[in-house]
Amino acid sequence: MNLLLWGTEIDESLFSVLEDIKSAGYDGVEIPIFNTNPDSWKSWRIKLDELGLERIAVTINGPEHNQISSDPLIRKSTLERNKKALDCAKVLGATLMTGPFHSALGSFTRTQVTTEEKKWAVENLRELAEYAQTLDITLGLEYLNRFESYLVSCLDELIDLVNEINHPACKIMFDTFHANIEEKSLPKAIEKLGDKLVHIQLSENDRATLGQGHIDFPSILKALHNINYTGMVSVEAFSSKLSAANIWRKMFDSELQLVQDSINYLKSIQHEN
Repeated sequence: MNLLLWGTEIDESLFSVLEDIKSAGYDGVEIPIFNTNPDSWKSWRIKLDELGLERIAVTINGPEHNQISSDPLIRKSTLERNKKALDCAKVLGATLMTGPFHSALGSFTRTQVTTEEKKWAVENLRELAEYAQTLDITLGLEYLNRFESYLVSCLDELIDLVNEINHPACKIMFDTFHANIEEKSLPKAIEKLGDKLVHIQLSENDRATLGQGHIDFPSILKALHNINYTGMVSVEAFSSKLSAANIWRKMFDSELQLVQDSINYLKSIQHEN
């Protein structure tokens, strides 16, 4: 379960939420890394171990941290910031750090990506992958839809980027919300990924409870089975607590209800595949 459902204040006040997630039947959580002080995550490691919850680190870059900025100082500071996020992931005990940290969320030039921007992305992400490898962590890059990002906004573009980075610690994660906008077929996209796929987020078309929208999750689970995917499957849902998601209407009664209803739905369809 992705903790962004409860907003961006990721601190020890969420420990009771971790207990609820465990009680609902989840095996792990996605933990957003906004605070890049490794010491802040030591108590989280203890709590997660106590509950027996697996963990995946997630990080996002805003406009002030952009690995494809034309300003070399911003590119340098972004790389250092993302290395610190990896240090935090290591403290958490995570072996994956996922997210769209290849560029800045919501930052646009209103032109197509340039050759230089692609070059900067490859250089910085290859160095980040080198550092991740020393920590036994794999990067799972995520593409966002065209309204949120422009460096890569579909699977083929992200595959091309990862192929150019060409590093064993740099792989791909897949988010069904963005893919629902950008791909012709979600199952075919997943099958195209093969062993490049290290993580998947199941997210409904309205970012709310799984199974209550129009995304065909049974076909997605079948595609994962077809490629022998053995990684974690996460539920990602948002509310108005996450302003960046631009969700202004209430779509569920409570976070805990969404948590429980989503896992119940997934359990109801898992044997179809």
